Amino acid sequence: MDYFAHPTAVIDEGCDIHDKVKIWHFAHIMAGCTIGEGCNIGQNCVIFPEVTLGRNVKIQNNVSVYTGVTCGDDVFLGPSCVFTNVINPRSAVNRRGQYSRTYVGNGATIGANATIVCGHDIGSFAFIGAGAVVTKTVLDYALVVGNPARQAGWMSEYGHKLSFKDNMATCRESGQEYKLEEGRVTRVS
Repeated sequence: MDYFAHPTAVIDEGCDIHDKVKIWHFAHIMAGCTIGEGCNIGQNCVIFPEVTLGRNVKIQNNVSVYTGVTCGDDVFLGPSCVFTNVINPRSAVNRRGQYSRTYVGNGATIGANATIVCGHDIGSFAFIGAGAVVTKTVLDYALVVGNPARQAGWMSEYGHKLSFKDNMATCRESGQEYKLEEGRVTRVS
């Protein structure tokens, strides 16, 4: 495979790292993970065993992606965002093998310092605001902010807040059209 790893990065044997990946300073890529083509893993990141990253995932500095997390294609993980994988951790109780799963959908963004409590999926093209604490599943295209995170609107695939009129909205940058129906958004063009 053809990828770049900074000399300070630690890459365990048994990783599946695809082409055009960049792994930066002091990152640790653990055995048994899969990193898709074109991913960029920032400084001080750790990718744990059994994690799968789709194509073109961008992980900013200081992010640990724990066992149980799967990211689709084109996911953005902001600086110092946090995943958990055990809902009730205790130092004296070993819960290895009891990890909850979290799926981050294609095109989703998780903002800086956001926390994703395990077992709650993030929908495709969802946008998690900086510092948000996600304690429930997030729908496709949803914008969530705060602690606990609450939905504050809908986002386009280009990352712009959508304004709906008669259940239709247009992205101001791409011109893509979206429909709001029964509490869910879908792209129609």
